[in-house]
Amino acid sequence: MKIGNIDLGDRPVGLAPMEDVTDPSFRLICREQGADMVYTEFVSAEALVRNIPSTLRKLSINGDERPAAIQIYGREPEPMAEAARMAAEARPDFIDINFGCPVKKVAGKGAGAGLLRDVPKMLEITRAVVKAVDLPVTVKTRLGWDCNSKIIVELAEQLQDCGIQALTVHGRTRSQMYTGEADWEEIARVKDNPRLHIPVIGNGDITTPAKAKEAFDRCGVDGILVGRASIGAPWIFSEIQAAVHPERNIPIPDLAGRFDLLRRQIIESVSRIDEYRGILHIRRHLAASPVFKGIPSFRPTRIAMLQANTLDALLDIISHIQETLQS
Repeated sequence: MKIGNIDLGDRPVGLAPMEDVTDPSFRLICREQGADMVYTEFVSAEALVRNIPSTLRKLSINGDERPAAIQIYGREPEPMAEAARMAAEARPDFIDINFGCPVKKVAGKGAGAGLLRDVPKMLEITRAVVKAVDLPVTVKTRLGWDCNSKIIVELAEQLQDCGIQALTVHGRTRSQMYTGEADWEEIARVKDNPRLHIPVIGNGDITTPAKAKEAFDRCGVDGILVGRASIGAPWIFSEIQAAVHPERNIPIPDLAGRFDLLRRQIIESVSRIDEYRGILHIRRHLAASPVFKGIPSFRPTRIAMLQANTLDALLDIISHIQETLQS
């Protein structure tokens, strides 16, 4: 699969953009674990053009992360075009436009998935961004606003006509948010459209290697993105790659290796931010990690782990849990 001149190989598996999750450290770890491409957290066009420091920091890309995309969102063509030009100065491999975020503070203000209710403006924004930069531009969106307006098959063609070079489809409507099941049959309909020539990347409910393989085998997508299933489990990429590309002999971390990855995430989060906020940031990874699922009488230890407020205390608890599991 190619995005512009970027060759991602056959059946690439990428890390989906997620706010407060896909920071530089996590992106790099996922790349090392087998992700073929990664995306930044989404970047507000309005905040970027106002030079908000916290937003500018989101543009930083480590060379070892590549291929990497910067994802931007906004509701007006001119700020989006200017934000794309600013993002392009960070030299990502491509620029991705977020037309899929369903949360009220984004979609409710006419950005993200909110533009599924204003397709002409969505297309105007897309054309403006494509024109503004010399990098490949891609789009990530949803099936439609609700179950009565699944417009993605026609919309995919319209976005292609605007000049995008790949399309990611999350298999839910905006109204579904993250509930219910992703509709991969609808994603397959997009891919089956003979008038669509750009790569189609599927997203939604890729939680196991079997589901990843099914997305390729049954739905025929060119690539997939893994989102929430990677939180606290970056090794899911090695597991998926082993299933999708068994000929590559992808190594999968054992239990000790998984604990090492969690420790690395904790330490790098603290190093990147500071001890207090770094620990707060990493808690959602620890809370979601499958490493801790099913441990008998784990609740008191889990509470202590998620309430630890110093690096030493948190690492001590993690080591104790590992020793208990390996004893």
